[in-house]
Amino acid sequence: MGNGAILEVIALDPQDAVAAQAGGADRLELVSDMAADGLTPARETFAAVRDAVDIPVRVMLRATDGFSAGGAAALAALCEEARALRAEGAEEFVLGFLTDDGRADLAAVADLAEAVGPRARWTFHRAIDRAADRDALRKQLADQPGLDTYLTAGSASGVDDGLATLLAEAARSDEPGYEPRILVGGGLKLKHVPVLLDAGITAFHIGSASRPAGWNGPVDTDAVRAWRRALDKSPSGD
Repeated sequence: MGNGAILEVIALDPQDAVAAQAGGADRLELVSDMAADGLTPARETFAAVRDAVDIPVRVMLRATDGFSAGGAAALAALCEEARALRAEGAEEFVLGFLTDDGRADLAAVADLAEAVGPRARWTFHRAIDRAADRDALRKQLADQPGLDTYLTAGSASGVDDGLATLLAEAARSDEPGYEPRILVGGGLKLKHVPVLLDAGITAFHIGSASRPAGWNGPVDTDAVRAWRRALDKSPSGD
């Protein structure tokens, strides 16, 4: 019996996208350059992926490795690219930036949220796992239009270390700043799934776990399907 869990898979190109959908992915995170932990893809790549699948595609908005938006010129260029992707048909995005002291970079986030428009939905990515104060960051971002998801491992070092944080945050879903869905990713393993489902967490994000040959190899449909089966089990194991 399924439980409505969402499986998001990182895709680099249309071939990845097709394989992920065939394996049961509900949504894609489209990026380029995983050596830099995922940067903004080319508009042409987005267009090809959009035409290849019929599941939602969240497009990364990030120009450099790390969690800084850069200076004014870099942010302006990223906003221009965001507007171009929106014009190309992108409706969902992934973004997130921190200031040097580990707070949410509200100016950068607000500029990008304006660039993609009020109807776009977006994920604040794992910058939250590098924040000086996770609770303060959530409250800083509580009124941002379009923010519906946090991609997080609960810890900068991954789900093994962040599991307790994830469970605690899931229990606060009715509090201000905690309404966005928790999308667990970053060192996520199949062994974590039952505990997370039991806590009411219903969104899961995989990257390398879908690529048995590593990042130099493609998304593997059978690997994605194994995650789909695990997520479709009820928390009780039925």
